[in-house]
Amino acid sequence: MNPSVNPLLVAARAGLARGRIELRHSFTNVETLWGYFFPTVVLLVVMFFLRGAQVPGTDFSLGAQTLPGTLGMTVAFGGLVSVASILTIEREDGTLLRAKATPNGMLGYLISKITLVSGMTSVSVVLLLVPGMFLFDGLMSGSVGAWVTLIWVLLIGMVATMPIGAVFGSLLSNPRNLGLIMLPMMGLIATSGIFYPITALPGWLQGVAQVFPIYWLGLGMRSALLPDAMAAVEIGESWRHLETLLVLGGWAVAGLVLAPVVLRRMARRESGSSVTARRERALQRVT
Repeated sequence: MNPSVNPLLVAARAGLARGRIELRHSFTNVETLWGYFFPTVVLLVVMFFLRGAQVPGTDFSLGAQTLPGTLGMTVAFGGLVSVASILTIEREDGTLLRAKATPNGMLGYLISKITLVSGMTSVSVVLLLVPGMFLFDGLMSGSVGAWVTLIWVLLIGMVATMPIGAVFGSLLSNPRNLGLIMLPMMGLIATSGIFYPITALPGWLQGVAQVFPIYWLGLGMRSALLPDAMAAVEIGESWRHLETLLVLGGWAVAGLVLAPVVLRRMARRESGSSVTARRERALQRVT
């Protein structure tokens, strides 16, 4: 069959085009731009005030040590929360139903959201990383190896988190239930060594944090941007690249296997009457 008329390829191309258009439009929306810049400014201010403090047992700035972990948190937040929120909102407003009604529409829809969220996450990472390199000394930003590590951790981190975010989004009945994701996320961030070395936490909390991708994303980013000597404050006094790859890869495989199954089941339950019922409930809450 000619690839140019392959329906799956057509749907994939349409999804990529739609994702690029949505990403471009996000730069013209004031609310979306505020969502890019406000968290970035807050995080940079927090890290700026931390730069006078030192990582325990070293003379290295705690602010500089926090920056890579914050980049990992940004990737996890984008993959888990952004995907889930977009999916629940567009499920309620009927966008998902319209995608389901077109040939291979769900494939195109998913590719468009992956393109959109990947772009949003990359922009957020750049907005943190570029000023951070000027604010903090000691980062290994001039090393080719550092950039290679940062890129592979970023890519596998997005693959590890976005499918799980899609699963969460498919399980939520409406956007107001996003707190069910946000609260555990805040807890995981607090215990994942983002703002303080995880070795300062009790052993059982260290074990819990290592189950989830947020810790490994932070560790991978720290291994890219911090001097090798800073591995001394990590678990095992090592950057553990192999373990990072295996854990994030495991989450990626699990998500890629589970997400299509869950999304197909959700799509089968979508109908005009279910969308109308959700809209009516939303209007009743507003009024």
